[in-house]
Amino acid sequence: MSAPEPKPTIGFVGLGRMGTPMANRLAEAGFPLYVADAAPQVVAAFIAEHPGTSVFDLSSDATLPQLDLVIVMVPDSNVVEAVLETGGLAARLRHGALVADMSSSEPLRTAQLAERLAAAGIRMIDAPVSGGVRGAIAGTLSTMVGGTAADLAEARAVLEQLAATIIHVGSVGSGHAAKALNNLVSASTVSVTVEALHTARRFGIDPAVMTEVLNSSSGRTNTSERKVAQFMLSGAYDSGFTLPLMAKDVTIAVNLARALGTEGDVSDVVAQQWSGIASTTERDTDHTEMYRLIGAAAPEESSVIS
Repeated sequence: MSAPEPKPTIGFVGLGRMGTPMANRLAEAGFPLYVADAAPQVVAAFIAEHPGTSVFDLSSDATLPQLDLVIVMVPDSNVVEAVLETGGLAARLRHGALVADMSSSEPLRTAQLAERLAAAGIRMIDAPVSGGVRGAIAGTLSTMVGGTAADLAEARAVLEQLAATIIHVGSVGSGHAAKALNNLVSASTVSVTVEALHTARRFGIDPAVMTEVLNSSSGRTNTSERKVAQFMLSGAYDSGFTLPLMAKDVTIAVNLARALGTEGDVSDVVAQQWSGIASTTERDTDHTEMYRLIGAAAPEESSVIS
C-alpha cells in the first residue's frame, strides 16, 4: 500500500473576517501552514490558537519558507499587487510555486498580474468565494476558479477544505469576473426586493406576507428565501457580508461591462444606488441593512389607501 501524498505547504496572507475562518479550516485539516497579516496581533492570536502553524514575514528581507501554494485573501487588487509585487513576495517564492488569489479582485488586473507572475516562473489561479462568514466557518463556500485545469487540480484538495462547490469558469481572471457578476445579480435582487417590500408596506401589506407571496410565486429569489425573514424583517442584519464589500463587487462588475462594451442600464443604476449608500455607512454595515436604509425615508403609514 503506497504512502499518502504529502500535503502541500501553504502560505496564507490575510486573516480578516473571511480569511481567519478559512485559515482555521486549513490548520485543523493538518496542512503545513504559514500565516501573514498586516496586523501582528491578529497573527499572534492565530498562532496561539493553532500551535502547529507558523508565521512568515512579508518584508522583502525576511527568510521565506518553501511554500507550494500561497493563498491571498485581502481587500482588493491594490493590496494583492502590493503583497505580491511591491512587497516582493512573488520574487522570493520558489520557481513554479502556485498563487491563489481568493480575494474579490478586478478581473482584468488579475489577468495582467498573472502574466507578470508567469514571466517570473510563478503560476496563478483566481478563486474568489461566495457564502459569507458562515460559509467560511462551515467550509460550505462556493468558489469560482480561473486558471488552467492542471493548476486547479493541484489546488483542489486545499480548496475542498474551504468550499463545498468548486466551479472552473475559465482562464485566469474569470473567477473574479464570475464573482463580481454574481454579486451584481445578488445586489440587484436585494434592491428590487427591498423596494417592493416597502411599497407593499405602504399599501398596507405586511412585509412578511409579501415575502410569503414572493416565495410562492415567480418573484422568488435567494434574497426573498434566505435574507428577508432571516436578516431583514428580524432586524438581525448579520448575514456576514458587508454592504461596502457588496458595493465594491458591483462596481467591479459594471466597470468590467464598460471595458467590454456591454450595455448595462440596469446595472449602472444598481451600482449608483449601492455605492451611494455605502458612502454613508460604516465599514461593517451588513448588506442586508439595505432594508433599513432604503426604508428609513419611507413613512410607516400608507400614503395610498386609508
